[in-house]
Amino acid sequence: MPDFLAAHTEWIADPTAWVALLTLIVLEVVLGIDNLIFISILTNKLPEAQRKPARRLGIGAALIMRLLLLATISIIVQLTQPVFSLFGHGFSWRDLILIAGGFFLVWKATKEIHHSVDPGDHKDEMLGRTLQLSLGGAIFQILLLDLVFSIDSIITAVGMTDEIAIMYIAVIVAVSVMMLAATPLANFIEKNPTIVMLALGFLLMIGTTLIADGMGFHVPKGYIYAAMGFSALVEGLNMLARRRREKAKGGDTVH
Repeated sequence: MPDFLAAHTEWIADPTAWVALLTLIVLEVVLGIDNLIFISILTNKLPEAQRKPARRLGIGAALIMRLLLLATISIIVQLTQPVFSLFGHGFSWRDLILIAGGFFLVWKATKEIHHSVDPGDHKDEMLGRTLQLSLGGAIFQILLLDLVFSIDSIITAVGMTDEIAIMYIAVIVAVSVMMLAATPLANFIEKNPTIVMLALGFLLMIGTTLIADGMGFHVPKGYIYAAMGFSALVEGLNMLARRRREKAKGGDTVH
């Protein structure tokens, strides 16, 4: 037992291991933003009483999936091995999962954008039954995307370090941050309708990137997150301008 503990804790005295841990935590948190945006948009469509439990269930499932995948890390590593070739590109199970998840995200984002543009096209006729199906459908879709993002997250962790303890710590910290940020992010999106369209645009871009990655066309994640950050900054300035105009109108009305 002492030998086992020594073998799995010797990294604590290694400064480079701590750098790898901090880097991996930041990377896992950034990768979790995609998952969190999807969960926030999806759960905001549920009745208010069901939103928080659905978020907790979805993020809790993400944590469980990541921990289970880490426990089977030897199998996860094999997912990157090609299983067949098409048009000169070898497709692995990871590629197929990313492509399927990407198409799902593109379909979901396109559908939600259509609903936002034409809200009269999807009126609920049987309200009680629709809400029940929506809760089950939301949880199913969250679990489906959790699987895609979890596999991508774990493969990223494997590429960063060989120390399994560092991977576990980084995953737990990153998912804990997601849990804390889920409700504030969802509330912010709900209170700012224009953010919904921006977030759906992010999901559309992320889905396209997943498809491209699965097809063998690697798009650096830095470009994606830089574009998302710039778009969020522009939208933030628009929101600030709108609020100041509204405040100015209110002041003119009072006078």
